[in-house]
Amino acid sequence: MLAVKNLQAGYDCLQVLWDVSLAVEEGEFVALIGSNGAGKTTTLRAVAGLIKPAAGEIFFLGRNISGLPAHLISRLGLSFITEDLNLFEAMTVRENLLLGAYSQRDDRKVHTSLDFILNLFPILLERRNQLAGTLSGGERRMLALGRGMMGTPRLLMVDEPSLGLAPKMVMAVFEALKVLHGQGVTILLVEQNVNNTLHLADKAYVLEHGRIVLQGASAALLEDPYLKETYLGRR
Repeated sequence: MLAVKNLQAGYDCLQVLWDVSLAVEEGEFVALIGSNGAGKTTTLRAVAGLIKPAAGEIFFLGRNISGLPAHLISRLGLSFITEDLNLFEAMTVRENLLLGAYSQRDDRKVHTSLDFILNLFPILLERRNQLAGTLSGGERRMLALGRGMMGTPRLLMVDEPSLGLAPKMVMAVFEALKVLHGQGVTILLVEQNVNNTLHLADKAYVLEHGRIVLQGASAALLEDPYLKETYLGRR
């Protein structure tokens, strides 16, 4: 579904990524993990078309999307939930969700998606007429996930969903991702919470200083000596 090949990217004169390659097959849950500043978010931004790659290629559904603008990539079925969420705080929860389906022309599909999201996140059903700006951090993350799913994307990319949340809300967000994957959603997750992520994902890539240094099945990576010592604090 998604193939990133020898990607190099950055900002102005600052190069962040060096020959990054990764693949996401349909139906997979793939994680991109690493410490803060490793280049994880930059990778997602390049895939989503928010920054232009300096070199390399990005293929989505067999099409080369390298350099395509973000709105065209989104229309192909790629949904990117950013770290800062980008919610419309002066609009209600329901209005924010409906905006996620702006490109959907079939009203029945829109209502089906809305019902699915509100059943998946009961707190959003309870808060559906409340302004998004009044939600708690965890509720805002769930709203962002729900809005990202409203367009029934082929691939859902999620950036640091646990950032700044209390442990209870972190588990709720991870459980929501687990349910979405169980419904057949293909997910590419960027996350610093390595332990929880590897227990959730099918496979993972470890990014350090803009380069992939480890990759493989999550179960195997959990037993990797370097990863255990560096990211899990265990020898």
